[in-house]
Amino acid sequence: MKKLLPGIAALLLCNSVFAQTTPATTPNKDKNGWTTLFDGKTTTGWHTYNKGEVGNAWTVVDGALTLNPGADGRGDLVTDKEYENYELTLQWKIAEGGNSGIIFDVNENPKYSYSFLTGIEMQVLDDVKAEDNKKENHLAGSLYDIIAPSKKAKPAGEWNTIKIRQKDGQLTFWMNGSKTVNVKLWGPEWKALVENSKFKSYPAFATYYKGHIALQDHGNTVYYRDIKIKEL
Repeated sequence: MKKLLPGIAALLLCNSVFAQTTPATTPNKDKNGWTTLFDGKTTTGWHTYNKGEVGNAWTVVDGALTLNPGADGRGDLVTDKEYENYELTLQWKIAEGGNSGIIFDVNENPKYSYSFLTGIEMQVLDDVKAEDNKKENHLAGSLYDIIAPSKKAKPAGEWNTIKIRQKDGQLTFWMNGSKTVNVKLWGPEWKALVENSKFKSYPAFATYYKGHIALQDHGNTVYYRDIKIKEL
């Protein structure tokens, strides 16, 4: 028995050191509570909407999640996890004439063919040459088809930095440092806004207070990077 004691002591010492040096947060969460949703190299943490894996259309190119609309396996890319109260930050750029979106509070269910049937969208668009640029509330940075943005996005091919904050129903968008949208969800004002939009005919739209975050496949090349979230 005495011969075993040094080995046991060494093991206990090793475990003690490990316990003292292991951080309390998960490896991809920083000391301020921000979690990296995209590592810049892989599609880990994401999958194609209503699929168990990522289709071939979404790949990582030069550190950005990139949609190739000519590839197989298309569909919106969604987070594996669901979120409720949070701040989300990322950068996007769009090809000339392109259209996409960041959609949140998405319910993933086979009865819904698309993420926008349940989720709320911040529009991503080439405001100059995209076909869907005829209405102010369809421009980049808008709460799509509901509230027009107060600022304009950078041109196609340039990176735009956005932040989306949702806390207890208060929804705020920022684009390139400027606030573009601020609205209270699910109250009388919100219901009136939805009633005056195309979403009045979508019975499940904005009915989920918690859901996945989606990067929309709208059939155009689009790039997303530096995706981080802080749960509130």
